[in-house]
Amino acid sequence: MDVSLTMCRGRHASKLGILLFQISASNKLRDTNVHSRPKVVKIGSVLAFDSIVGKAAKIAVQTAVKDVNSDPSVLNGTKLELIIHDSGSSGFVSIIEALHFMASETVALIGPESSDLTLMISYIVKELQVPLLSFRATDPTLSSLQCPFFIRTTHSDFFQMAAIADIVGYYGWRRVIAIYIDDDHGRNGITSLADQFASKRGKISHKAPIKPNATRKDIQDVLLQVSFMESKVLVLHTSTNWGLDILDVAKDLGMMESGYVWITTDWLSTIMDISSPYPRKSFASMQGVITLRSYIKDSEHKRKFITKWKNLTTYGVSTYSLYAYDTIWLLARALDDFFDQGGKLSFSKGPNQTKDSQGGLLNIDSLSVFNGGKILLEDILKVKMNGLTGPMEFTSDRMLVFPAFEVINVMRNGFRNVGYWSNSSRLSISPPKPPKTNQSNSTQLLNNVIWPGETVDKPRGWMLPQNGKQTKIGVPVRISFQDIVKEVQGTNRYMGYSIDVFVAAINLLPYAVPYQFYPYGDGRQNPSYTDLVNLVNAGVYDAAVGDIAIITNRTSMVDFTQPYIESGLVVVTPVKKLSSGTWAIFKPFTVELWGVILISFLVVGAVVWILEHRRNNDFRGTPKQQFGTTQWFIFSTLFFTHKQNMKSTLGRFGSHSMVICDRIGYGARSFVRDYLVKEIGISEARLVPLELPEDYEKALIDGPNNDGVIAIVDERPYIELFLSTRCQFSIVGPEFTKNGWGFAFQQDSHLATDVSNAILKLSETGELQRIHNKWLLRSACSSQGAELSVDRLELKSFKGLFLIIGLACVLSLLVYLVPTIYQYTKRKPDTSVSSGPRHMQTFISSIDEKEDLVIAHSNKRLRGASSLGSNRDDASVNAY
Repeated sequence: MDVSLTMCRGRHASKLGILLFQISASNKLRDTNVHSRPKVVKIGSVLAFDSIVGKAAKIAVQTAVKDVNSDPSVLNGTKLELIIHDSGSSGFVSIIEALHFMASETVALIGPESSDLTLMISYIVKELQVPLLSFRATDPTLSSLQCPFFIRTTHSDFFQMAAIADIVGYYGWRRVIAIYIDDDHGRNGITSLADQFASKRGKISHKAPIKPNATRKDIQDVLLQVSFMESKVLVLHTSTNWGLDILDVAKDLGMMESGYVWITTDWLSTIMDISSPYPRKSFASMQGVITLRSYIKDSEHKRKFITKWKNLTTYGVSTYSLYAYDTIWLLARALDDFFDQGGKLSFSKGPNQTKDSQGGLLNIDSLSVFNGGKILLEDILKVKMNGLTGPMEFTSDRMLVFPAFEVINVMRNGFRNVGYWSNSSRLSISPPKPPKTNQSNSTQLLNNVIWPGETVDKPRGWMLPQNGKQTKIGVPVRISFQDIVKEVQGTNRYMGYSIDVFVAAINLLPYAVPYQFYPYGDGRQNPSYTDLVNLVNAGVYDAAVGDIAIITNRTSMVDFTQPYIESGLVVVTPVKKLSSGTWAIFKPFTVELWGVILISFLVVGAVVWILEHRRNNDFRGTPKQQFGTTQWFIFSTLFFTHKQNMKSTLGRFGSHSMVICDRIGYGARSFVRDYLVKEIGISEARLVPLELPEDYEKALIDGPNNDGVIAIVDERPYIELFLSTRCQFSIVGPEFTKNGWGFAFQQDSHLATDVSNAILKLSETGELQRIHNKWLLRSACSSQGAELSVDRLELKSFKGLFLIIGLACVLSLLVYLVPTIYQYTKRKPDTSVSSGPRHMQTFISSIDEKEDLVIAHSNKRLRGASSLGSNRDDASVNAY
């Protein structure tokens, strides 16, 4: 009670105290001792008579009570007495009416329609243990944990939001604007929608709340702000009291025209059903809207009810009227079970006093606690019946089974069904079936929709804002390779390869894109492109245009367009002209260096043979086979992956010590450094950052012996520009990454997709290649018919390398021979009868044996010695 009474503040709390005092004076607590089947059971209902839903619901529950009382098979003679109070859409009045019921020994309460009022009343019924059944409170946050005596007899907005998210995803839209009434029902519903979008990579780009007491001017201000935004997919979640006013204002603002998408929750279908036949002129403000309606399968029972309904009222039948009718029958069947189990209508005195929101005491001793409330609550949740709305059964979390909706398209002169949604089959053009039944396999999920503006073409879902705001584009200010991006001095214009591609793509779009370039960088060094991408992600720029490589860590921050050029990493080294001849293949090395290389092959081969011969079958066989295998292994080290697997750690060390590299240059502040260090495993100390093409040239000419570099690694477009006027250098080998350059946009930007399509069109028409040739194609070196080859290397360039190889071989042999000699001396034959040459021959034969055989012979010798000693002992004992 303390929470519910907190809702009543100020003068409302005083009125409540006076009312409770009057009820206390006129009613005394009665101890009802009746038989298990009383003649009358009181139930109450709180409805808003000033809403068409409340008026229609009143007729529905009254009809249901009349039908229950006329059916002797339901309550076995017990009659339902229904008392309906008008809440007038007032939270305070709803609480007062609920307290009236609690003073009259009511066993259950039906309504109210509003989720907010339902929440307030749920705290009262919790204290007095009276089940509260609502056919209209769809707020997804109303739960059994918060409101243990609350039962929802319709489907939660959770499922409506899931259906809307599926519809948005089906049409490929990724951003929507949510318009809603700023109360708990509106906010909680939109929160649920946001959760559904998050699981589908969509998002609510803007929330536009409308205050509950808004005037038409207030609504106009909110929608005017929405009209200036990029997304044109609008989700309207409101009540029947406000929805039509919002759509009417939208029409006046031109927001019901071609290009817009309006999706509403089921409040719109409810109005159209109750007001049926709906005036045709009223459809003008709703043309093209998509709305939802609870799916109720046609049945004979439903058709008979509709016939009866037409004789009772001029209102049409809405799904909520059907749920209201079924709610009474659900309660009646639960009461029948309650009495069958021996349940009795007994009430006890409620708490005498409680504090109001101001700390004062309120007298509530006139209220009664329903002693059988918990049992009746359990009986309600156990009911399984077929009503007008279909199967009525509750899941373990108190949800009605089989949530399903119709997808309805409003047209100028009416509306039509374009599909269905259910929690089990999702979107489909076929009526949903209960779970565990065969569902439709159709690939078409929805029929054609007539959108606002009476067009059948699917709206793009977004437009550039019409508020004069330009798209803010960051452009890197490079100090090198300015053929790609260059700022025209003294202006805000830019030129270059990347700029021309972007402008050509923008010009292909079917709409105008106002944009403005903004420089990024200090003009003294090339800027960090990852930092530029971060600024796009942070919203500083709407996009970034330039030579921006599409790499993994950047794709998580922004959306890239289709690559407009390949930009894999390549290696460039110094070269010189050599005449092509028969023996040109030997020109890179001098004669002395070739000789030392051949000798090193023989030495290293011998060492590897010694290290591997005893353990590795690949290095065994005839002497000819062993020599060939050893030399082929060493020669193939330069070119192939070894067929022979080295099983000795020392063997691997001796072989790998032959590969040593020099310093390598790369483009400063690019992703190349991280790639070489993290992916290739090159030591950071060997990497030299270079800024300008002149720096590239000097470093390559100086070479590693003069504080230069042996090679430079960079993206192909840069290297092609570098080589276009420098014929003394050349690319060596193929690209070793497959990257591309793209334009970066904020995540979920619609422009990214459209610009990507424009880039593909540029490629198909040949325009992209023409732009490439204009800026990047150079022919300065193409007429040089001579072959290019790397400078010849001399022996002195590799002194350090061969020194390391020699030390590695000597160290490997020492580590190998010391334990081998020690092992041999422990199992060698008697040296007193062996000559020197004979002894050396035995040692070499021992080395030639396979290691596992040597170990086996050694173990056998030990066992033999042990056996001989044992026989001698036995002989001594026998002699004794």
